[in-house]
Amino acid sequence: MNETIQLGEISILMRRKAIKHVHLSVHPPSGRVTLVAPVATHLDVARAYAISRLGWIREQQSKLRNQAREAPRKFVERESHYLWGRRHLLTIVHRETEPFVSLDHRRITLTVRPESDAQKRADVIHEWHKSLLHDLVPSLIKKWEPKLNVKVARYFLQRMKTKWGSCNHKAGHIRLNTQLVTKPKDLLEYVVVHEMIHLIEPTHSDRFLAILGGHCPTWREARAELNELPLAAEAWKE
Repeated sequence: MNETIQLGEISILMRRKAIKHVHLSVHPPSGRVTLVAPVATHLDVARAYAISRLGWIREQQSKLRNQAREAPRKFVERESHYLWGRRHLLTIVHRETEPFVSLDHRRITLTVRPESDAQKRADVIHEWHKSLLHDLVPSLIKKWEPKLNVKVARYFLQRMKTKWGSCNHKAGHIRLNTQLVTKPKDLLEYVVVHEMIHLIEPTHSDRFLAILGGHCPTWREARAELNELPLAAEAWKE
């Protein structure tokens, strides 16, 4: 059962789980706050903990409000696009041929038919993004399966509005946000490892954090970097 802790203008959604310690989180893009506490935690105790962290909560919410956001992409000439954390300029070529994308240094060239609209250009770029991820993700999974002693039955790439990844531990499936192609490659690896660890521990329990910390000692820095990079205009909606 979910409960709400109200601290002035800040509403905190509280949930109880079979964990040892309290986990307080501020979620992008709006600064929504959640608190996950051990099952036996009294509401007054959780409230006192939240009050003690009120300054931190406000600081995180302020960072999210001030975070850079990319303008909606129109897929036009000389528009900025990010690939693996680096800015590229888009070139549009109109030609009566099957659409395709090519990369040359810091320029992305999108070749489409003359009648192609912005949605078609967006779809072609998205499919290209997926192909780039398909080139990398299998090798990352193969690298980490023996390290974690898990098996990924399947992985999926898709647009995701509020998450960088997700895991269905019962089916052995992981899902990755295609926006990860715009972030540095080491952050893609962090998300892959994060979701693969959920095959061992489905929740963000102390056990999960211990496994993550053992394999990715700098996971907090990776998470912070991922959340501090510019957000795609369409990617974080609630």
